[in-house]
Amino acid sequence: MARLGQLEAAVMERLWSWDRPVAVREVLEDMQRERQIAYTTVMTVLDNLHRKGMVLREKTGRAYVYRPTRSRATHAAELMEQVLASTSDRGTALLRFVEHLSPGEVSDLRAVLNTMPDQAPEER
Repeated sequence: MARLGQLEAAVMERLWSWDRPVAVREVLEDMQRERQIAYTTVMTVLDNLHRKGMVLREKTGRAYVYRPTRSRATHAAELMEQVLASTSDRGTALLRFVEHLSPGEVSDLRAVLNTMPDQAPEER
């Protein structure tokens, strides 16, 4: 999975937060509150995200509407897995990551880990 560019990430944040199919025009109008951007630019970004498998599109009337193929949490988890796959010492990388978590996040992590069944390393 490729990392998202700045505009792609801005578009995806909107799609994730709206949690419904949206047209290019709606994304454009929201983005124009923050910056000048052309309709064709937003359309191209959504087309690229579709090509990358990040969004689904379906024809509604004469226009397409777009929605994410995965949740924000799933996307973040896939990125984290990609980073872990790039190191030969996953344990140390995980330890360094956990050291940066807040006490509340560590508590949340412990709670999740306590609900998971034990897995052998080859089952990952």
